Amino acid sequence: MSILKSLCRPDEMSAILKLKFGTSSSLYTAKNDDLEYSDDLKYCYQTLNAVSRSFAVVIRQLPKELSISVCLFYLILRALDSIEDDMNCPKKRKVNLLRNFYTYNYQEDWTLTHIGDKEEYRELLANYNKVTKSFLSIDKKYQDIITEICRKMGDGMADFVETEIHSVKDYDLYCHHVAGLVGVGLSKIFAASEIEDYNLQFQDMLSNSMGLFLQKTNIIRDYKEDLEEKRTFWPKEIWSVYASNLNVFSENPNSKNAASCLNHLINNALAHVIDCLEYLKKIKHHRIFKFCAIPQVMAIATLCKAYNNPKVFVENVKIRKGLAAKLILNTNTIQDVIKTYEEMILTIERKISDNTPKSKETIELIQHIKAYFKVNRQELVSL
Repeated sequence: MSILKSLCRPDEMSAILKLKFGTSSSLYTAKNDDLEYSDDLKYCYQTLNAVSRSFAVVIRQLPKELSISVCLFYLILRALDSIEDDMNCPKKRKVNLLRNFYTYNYQEDWTLTHIGDKEEYRELLANYNKVTKSFLSIDKKYQDIITEICRKMGDGMADFVETEIHSVKDYDLYCHHVAGLVGVGLSKIFAASEIEDYNLQFQDMLSNSMGLFLQKTNIIRDYKEDLEEKRTFWPKEIWSVYASNLNVFSENPNSKNAASCLNHLINNALAHVIDCLEYLKKIKHHRIFKFCAIPQVMAIATLCKAYNNPKVFVENVKIRKGLAAKLILNTNTIQDVIKTYEEMILTIERKISDNTPKSKETIELIQHIKAYFKVNRQELVSL
């Protein structure tokens, strides 16, 4: 259905075809290395494509050594996340698995069955020995970074198994554990490769914001799916202002309170925009830039679609496949990112309604972001 929405947009259909058939060589040259890969590593790339097509594309186009390490980093954390997301797993067992997961990466034959809320995640865990064998074949400097992040993330997830996300502070801490740490880890991997700026590994605050922006966008978008799976990530400090329980919004999606709560959370996510742009300005390598920038422009496009949109409460709201393909192909420079951000920010501004209590806050946030563009335009254009 999503692809049908792009039929009347020739530029989007063209982007879909280029992406599907690999006519953009800069995104697909990495596939030429497949013949050199072990069967286990081939499985990892195939699984990467199954669990996340969008990330598979941007990981593929990284320089080979980085592509392999980041592919394994993503799969390891995806497997860890699959354990956290399985609400049928007993809490005591889940906590034990989460806290010890980083040790399993050093056990070549370790696998886990009947865990995961989707078939592709269950299959990943059931064949996890192929991931560990590939992991043990990469440079130790990457192993050490991945292990550190996996340990911290597992502990953070375990802490929240029996703890609700009450305050905005809890929300930020949870998002740090599950996504901010990913940003920190990626920065360390990029720096360790010596392909990227050595000092990037010290940008923890900006790296964390990159992760938080993506995670908060996903949490907002996935309201309905998470509710159905009996998972709750929206902070009570925010939603309790507008409802007695989180289910109320799905029952009355067109209500003023539903819109107010949604926009409140989007404001919270938009607070990370400037940090994300500051981080992207620091990236020197073209392919690493694309890897970092593409998820960010998709996130701002998703927030733009979600803003003041009651459909968030009844379905999984996603951007059109054609728009996603266009963003993937056309995000090459910091100027491209700025253009997309400005378009989406201006669209959100046009959607602001006077009848929600957080409209003034949205206006102030957008004015702050626009002022950043204005002040930094000369510098950004010269990059």
